[in-house]
Amino acid sequence: MISIDIVLLWLDLVGVFFFAVSGSLLAARKQFDIVGSVLLASIVALGGGVIRDIIINAGPPIAFTNPAYLAPPLLAAMLVYFLFSSVQRFTSLLTLFDAGGLALFCITGTLKALTAGVNPVSAILLGVTTAVGGGLLRDITANEIPTLFNARDLYALPAFVGAGLTTLLWHLGTFTGLTACIIAGVVFAFRVTAWRRSWHVPLAVRGWHRPGSGTGAISGARD
Repeated sequence: MISIDIVLLWLDLVGVFFFAVSGSLLAARKQFDIVGSVLLASIVALGGGVIRDIIINAGPPIAFTNPAYLAPPLLAAMLVYFLFSSVQRFTSLLTLFDAGGLALFCITGTLKALTAGVNPVSAILLGVTTAVGGGLLRDITANEIPTLFNARDLYALPAFVGAGLTTLLWHLGTFTGLTACIIAGVVFAFRVTAWRRSWHVPLAVRGWHRPGSGTGAISGARD
């Protein structure tokens, strides 16, 4: 049987690659140079994991102790460098790769917290932090409105679903490589469907409406 450590490593590396591609795609659209592309890919791919490892006091973050984690950002930057001219018209690519990274990181972040002895609620929060942290750093670095705070999109909620399912299956003793892939598929489908259908949650104050809804309630609430 494949050990949970092997499953965790491969899920983590694939998630790093997916997030790294999203970072390099954003760098290309912002007309960064190749160095900026590598750096932005590294920030989004490794940032969430670094935050998690520091919080759980796991020693030096794995991104700095395992050289394998440095390869996906370099590979992503090279792929975008050579292929971007033929894929730049597909505006959904960044969201799709970001959704893939989100789906995998909410699982690996939660698992690492659980194996470190963190309680279930905190493990879920750390799983979500791992999943959204890199994207938040990417958007801030590229001077973009963070997707996490986009009132017209769902970003953290799919990660909460994935982290919650991971924690549940872990405590039931049924978490395996297969169930991990199923959870990742659910989170990915949830994230992409929410993006395509413009699903969202209520605003911070009841009665407010999003800009463009024709009500003007947000501006009126400040009077």
